[in-house]
Amino acid sequence: MVQVSQLLLYNNNVAFSTNYFTEGVCLMEKYKEILRYQKAGLSQRQTASVMGVSRNTVSKVIREAKVRHVDWGQVKSKSESEIRDLLFPQPEKTDFQLKPDYETLSQELRKPGVTKKLLWEEYVRNTLAAEQIPLQYSQFCVRFNRHLEQSKATMYFQHQPGEKIEVDWAGQTISIVDPHTRDVRKGYLFVGTLPYSQYSYVEVTENMKQENWITAHVNMFHFFGGCTPLTICDNLKTGVIKHPKHGDVILNANYRELADYYDTAIVPAKPRTPKGKASVESTVGKISTQIIATLRHEVFHSVFEANEAVRPLLDRFNEKGFQKRKGSRMEVFLTEEKPFLQSLPRDRYEYGIWKKATVQYNYHIAVDKMYYSVPYQYIKFKVDVRVTHRLIEIYYQHTRICSHRRKHGHPGQYATMEDHMPNNHRQASEWNGDRFIRWAKQVGEDTRTVIERLLAAYKVEQQAYNGCLSILKLSDTYSPDQLEAACTKALSIIHAPRYRNIKLILESNQIKQIELKQSESSPNDQTHAYLRGSTYYNGGDKR
Repeated sequence: MVQVSQLLLYNNNVAFSTNYFTEGVCLMEKYKEILRYQKAGLSQRQTASVMGVSRNTVSKVIREAKVRHVDWGQVKSKSESEIRDLLFPQPEKTDFQLKPDYETLSQELRKPGVTKKLLWEEYVRNTLAAEQIPLQYSQFCVRFNRHLEQSKATMYFQHQPGEKIEVDWAGQTISIVDPHTRDVRKGYLFVGTLPYSQYSYVEVTENMKQENWITAHVNMFHFFGGCTPLTICDNLKTGVIKHPKHGDVILNANYRELADYYDTAIVPAKPRTPKGKASVESTVGKISTQIIATLRHEVFHSVFEANEAVRPLLDRFNEKGFQKRKGSRMEVFLTEEKPFLQSLPRDRYEYGIWKKATVQYNYHIAVDKMYYSVPYQYIKFKVDVRVTHRLIEIYYQHTRICSHRRKHGHPGQYATMEDHMPNNHRQASEWNGDRFIRWAKQVGEDTRTVIERLLAAYKVEQQAYNGCLSILKLSDTYSPDQLEAACTKALSIIHAPRYRNIKLILESNQIKQIELKQSESSPNDQTHAYLRGSTYYNGGDKR
């Protein structure tokens, strides 16, 4: 049996040398030592003497251990508080006071004009209505403040390289001064950040409308040299139509189209939760100091000038070393993150607007007073038209049926593809200005001149085709010589004769009078020169 003197020496070493019983631990909370001495074979009196507690305390602990069948093996690895709960479990307290729903109250507190006093008064009314006891205002505030402090707890999040891009508008703006009127307007800053490397992109835009929002995304992707599977944005109207608490997010059609083109998923952050895009929010704050404040004394006359000044400051911002991390944003981006970015499509995405149009009987649609052909099978169908600076794309039931390069310049231009025409129209479309001129030249030089001048009289050459065809078809009713003579007569009167002028000459007696004068000129009459026809000069009999 272990001697009492040895146990006393052991206890002294534990209590004083190793400071086993720390400050703040009640002497009553020595359950583990009492059970240890019991296991060693000490009596209750000896244990009480060694530990400096009353014999009743030792007796009570040993009695509860026997009643609850707790031995040394069960408590050897437990703490004092765990042993206490095992030997002396506390009965559940009945709380007659109704606990407030602090999560709901914290959301209400964010609303304008709402105070803790108002929330407490509402809580008291609801509690009394439920026939329970409410907390006093001081207790309510202490517990509510504690909840608010706990809800502000932050967690370090490890981002993956090339995982996502966060985008937002900066709150501050840059002034743009009109060089002529001296009016000052705002230039808005678009900011995009890669959370892993913190590498950022900044661009000044004229406004925060959808076209600039989309264009800034495209420029950002090409600045980074790639894109990511996720794009985190705010719930702005130019990107997100609806973000319900429950259900699917509804994106703007152009924003969704951009995401499809670059194969990235748009994920809006939860409303009123800046931490959902913490990286870009942090960048916006730093940009305000290192770019906007730096340029506060500069005067810019255009958005282009502002971007020219922003770019070197952005490069300096990305090249600046981290304070608590090795390297810089640019170094981490180039060495660790850029290889993980998705490759970009060959062509840049081009912003477009959508319009509705109806295919007319001439199998064309009108867009900004220009006309573009559609396969004739869609005549009278309603189609969707996507209009960009370069292209006109025509869709029917979400399927693209054709596209054209967009026409610019004077209105009324036509873009027609032969494949869109019916067969009979396709044959007629083979006419062109050169063919009419070649045909007219076979009739005579004056006929050719009439056709050339008629083609040149119209802004659009195709508008003259009906008149040219009508004039040349007169050779079916009249002889080619008569048509040539009529053209000669018409040119002597009008610079650019039309079909009606030439036909009027042919229907009158003017041609007969010309032929009569020619017949009266006898070959033997030496007062007149010999007239040789076109066959003479084309290799005919020259005798």
